[in-house]
Amino acid sequence: MAENEKEGTTAIPLEEMGTKLQEPAKEQKPVTISEAEQKTFTVAEAVETIGFGRFHIALFMIMGSTGVTEAMEIMLIAVVSPVIRCEWQLQNWQVALVTTMVFFGYMVSSVIFGVLADRYGRWKILFFSFIWGGYFSLLTSFSPSYIWFVFLRTMVGCGVSGHAQGLIIKTEFLPTKYRGYMLPLSQVFWLTGSLLIIGLASVINPTIGWRWLVRVAALPGIILILVFKFIPESARYNVSCGNEKAALATLQWIAKMNRSVMPEGKLVEPVDQKRGRLKDLMNPKYLRTTLQIWIIWLTISFAYYGVILASAELLEKNLVCSTEGGTVKEETGDTFEGIRSPCFCHLFAPSDYQIMFISTVGEIALNPLNILGINFLGRRLSLTITLGCTAVFLLLLNICTSNVGLIGFLFMLRAFVAANFNTIYIYTAEVYPTPMRALGLGISGSLCRIGAMTAPFIAQVLMNASFLGALCLFASVCVVGAISAFTLPIETKGRALQQMK
Repeated sequence: MAENEKEGTTAIPLEEMGTKLQEPAKEQKPVTISEAEQKTFTVAEAVETIGFGRFHIALFMIMGSTGVTEAMEIMLIAVVSPVIRCEWQLQNWQVALVTTMVFFGYMVSSVIFGVLADRYGRWKILFFSFIWGGYFSLLTSFSPSYIWFVFLRTMVGCGVSGHAQGLIIKTEFLPTKYRGYMLPLSQVFWLTGSLLIIGLASVINPTIGWRWLVRVAALPGIILILVFKFIPESARYNVSCGNEKAALATLQWIAKMNRSVMPEGKLVEPVDQKRGRLKDLMNPKYLRTTLQIWIIWLTISFAYYGVILASAELLEKNLVCSTEGGTVKEETGDTFEGIRSPCFCHLFAPSDYQIMFISTVGEIALNPLNILGINFLGRRLSLTITLGCTAVFLLLLNICTSNVGLIGFLFMLRAFVAANFNTIYIYTAEVYPTPMRALGLGISGSLCRIGAMTAPFIAQVLMNASFLGALCLFASVCVVGAISAFTLPIETKGRALQQMK
């Protein structure tokens, strides 16, 4: 008590010391231990207090590397298609079916993994999806026939769909002001995977064959499984299911790793027993947002994979500008043989791999501008602009130009379609609360695969019948997506992640 009185005395302003006596000590109310214990904080407050540090750098590198694996597995089809077309004497629709079935597997399992992640944890689903994807990817290299190849790649698509949980874990651990910068930078990992598979294909396909390319492409995912133990389960997920003890231990470990401090008091967060329910997405509060997000995801996926597959088709068949009767002519060494054969057996030349490599670099070209747009213009306006530009450059692709001009158009197209994906991933992860975040992203990722499943038949079948018609279809869909993005009801720029519905 004497110490409390002394503290109270020193707290009296100097101008009052000579005019009045100190108030009785009994009127002072020093903070007791019990009062300190009554202080509470939420996971969101803890994440903001701890701030950005070494843990987040490790998180960014490990979870970002999931993008390398996903890009290699998805882009693999583009560089392997010409080879399997020749080996198994495939027609256009059969080649397109491979990509479609990969995304069919992705579509079905995205919903399942989204529900399971909201109910049983993000980390478990991510770990399981990598084991699943790596196993079936290795099996693909032993495919004895086209049917087996399609089936096994469909299983790989199922596994790859679970990689989205890595983005959710990153989103839920990042402080608000860093989300708009760090999440778009994850595009670097997707770019790395895309460039890596193109570079490997240029060396392995002509020498030891596509089967070894598939095996090598599976290695990054298998290696990544070994480092997942360094990343904890999402603290937001733990508190949403009532496991405050685990969440607190995770936050304390992050604070120690970042050499920061925890908020004072006790971690308190309401528990939501109803997690991962589809009907929550249809709640009037989120219904309009959900429907428009689905349209945007479908649009972006349709455009993105359409551009990738159309690029490969242009290079593989050496399509030129002139058309007759809506049918694109082919410039080959033996034109009559090329048109007559149901199997256009034209393998990529070294120059084709170079063009694919250069155009793929375009995916990172606009990343700085995309980051500025996301953080200053907002998610909605930034997405509207990039979708609109995608439509314009798709139409410009029809202009008869030189090889350099074609590379330039493909470069800019890859830049804009990558920016679209960056923005919608961030927006979707931010707009939904924790109990339905994984499901919201999973359903969106699932429905967007409808666009990805349709794109091969436009880029690899319709484009051979009507080049301009295919481009106009891609561009029209992008315009619809831009309108939907502009009219989204919620802007998430600077908005804290919502914990409760």
